[in-house]
Amino acid sequence: MKFLMFFLMFTLSTALTAQVELERFFQDADKFLKIHVEDNNVNYAAVKNDVQLMSLINRIGSIDLRNQDAVTQKAFRINAYNLLVIYQIVTAYPLESVQDISGFFDETKYLIAGQLMTLNKLERDAILSDGDPRSHFVLVCGAVDCPPIINTAYRPITLDLQLNNQTYKSLNDSAFIRVSTEENKVELSQIFNWYSDDFGKNKSECVAFINSFRESKLNEDVSISYYGYDWSLNEVKILESAAGVEQPPSGNNAIRYVVSSTIPKGNTETKIFNNLYTQSFGDEPNGNRSTFFTSQISSLYGVSNTFNAGIELRYRRVLNSGLPSSSTDVFGVNDTLFRQGITTIGPKIRWAPVPKWGNFSIQSTLWFPLEGDLEGGNNTEGQNKIYADWNSPTFWTQFFNDFSLGSNFSLFTEVDFLWEDMGRKEADLNRISTPATLILSYFPNPKTTLYALGGFSPYYLDEFDYFYQAGAGLKYQFNRKFELEFLYTHFRNQSLLEDNGKASTLNFGIRFNTN
Repeated sequence: MKFLMFFLMFTLSTALTAQVELERFFQDADKFLKIHVEDNNVNYAAVKNDVQLMSLINRIGSIDLRNQDAVTQKAFRINAYNLLVIYQIVTAYPLESVQDISGFFDETKYLIAGQLMTLNKLERDAILSDGDPRSHFVLVCGAVDCPPIINTAYRPITLDLQLNNQTYKSLNDSAFIRVSTEENKVELSQIFNWYSDDFGKNKSECVAFINSFRESKLNEDVSISYYGYDWSLNEVKILESAAGVEQPPSGNNAIRYVVSSTIPKGNTETKIFNNLYTQSFGDEPNGNRSTFFTSQISSLYGVSNTFNAGIELRYRRVLNSGLPSSSTDVFGVNDTLFRQGITTIGPKIRWAPVPKWGNFSIQSTLWFPLEGDLEGGNNTEGQNKIYADWNSPTFWTQFFNDFSLGSNFSLFTEVDFLWEDMGRKEADLNRISTPATLILSYFPNPKTTLYALGGFSPYYLDEFDYFYQAGAGLKYQFNRKFELEFLYTHFRNQSLLEDNGKASTLNFGIRFNTN
């Protein structure tokens, strides 16, 4: 009796342990795919440096499926297939195609739930053996013409829905099912040719299966042919550097967006950077505050891989107020000490003069004022206007460079030539400065950037002036096309130090790219 009780407890404990391990596998596979799959492609450069993949591969071999139901086993095996494809690719990466690896599907064996088998055997004998043709649309062979890989794991509780969703997406994709309505013809993926028996005994049954998922039905008498299969790697396309060459991948550095490089030919980059600057002098109630909200909107187009051209405009809200007051007051007032409007607009270029310096570029912007009295003065009603911007053009040239430091750090450097209020005879208004900025960035994961900023800006006037700033920021890259940024900086100069002044900025930026 004691032996029986011990045996039952041992069996139950083993089953529970296996269930926990299996659930942990699904969770970790999901996290891995969310990081490395983007727009139905895989960032193999980043995966190559992620130790999590090896952990998943080891667990694929050791997990016990003997007491699991058929749905759980199938969900596990689908994930195992897709992860093993990724693993085999990164062991030989960089490469152009899985066909560059001998025996990729039919010779190399892996331990899968305690059994040695090739990818072909896993596919045919363990996954497709249940006769469900939807399975073809969740197995991803690492090629462009494979069904798209998703950035989530397949799980037992959602497997049927996921099978339906992926089948629906593939069969309604005009690149996957290529229909010529006028000629009553359709070109199908080679999957329907290689696995024809899985989709029905004849053409009519195959068309019926396709139509059961399509919004726009095929005619029953449609003429069927099969287009050539593109075996090119289903790889996330990293934006090229100024040299037209991808940056050497390393850890979380591999996926980040390099702001100092030029945009590849045919791409666009749009940025909206909002800056809330406030400075105050003196103590309450006799002190005063000046607040500037500036929104710079710029758009660049890749004329070539080494030359970009575009436009930038600047919108401002300015408020002079007494203390006590808040910097956010600039968003809700409209009196004689307040001013707003689009103040400047002008052309902008970015170019890479030395293509072999992959992350080095020069950016120049020439702003033209849109009003004649931006610096302040009497308007037509005789009221005094406050300063909003310079009355004459401003020329700004920035020299960018970016250096990867190991796998998870980078150093961004910027040296500028800034000529404000160009052409004015008054020396104090014809301002020239050479700001310098250093930004040290840390990438805790491929999508997040934490950074510290320091800068010094000397002004070459009749009397030398300067300011320095320090701050910290955060960027989150949802994908390579869209990014948000937050930054806080603290300012100091001689005038602020002498007059008990304070100055700081809050910044919010948005970047999105198209290709």
